Amino acid sequence: MNTTFKEENNDFVMYFEGRLDTAAAPQVEKDVAPLTDCTGHDIILDCTKLEYISSSGLRIFLALLKNAKPKGSHVYIKGLNDDLRQVFAMTGFINLFEFK
Repeated sequence: MNTTFKEENNDFVMYFEGRLDTAAAPQVEKDVAPLTDCTGHDIILDCTKLEYISSSGLRIFLALLKNAKPKGSHVYIKGLNDDLRQVFAMTGFINLFEFK
């Protein structure tokens, strides 16, 4: 699992590549830590190259959302493939996040 953080157009963008499974989750949690200081920035989670997400990965996404909302920031998810979109639909996460 690889992640890349960039600031683009005043947004915080995190790129995910590979499988966000239980084994990768602890490192990904550390990687997304800069996103917790999102005041004044929206967050974009670019999942274009994400192949798989487990419940541990969903928990990380949910924690980012819960942190961002009180700060007036939005969390957008970009580039979900059909399999990932189905996971988000089955878990109800499709109703929690905004998509680009």
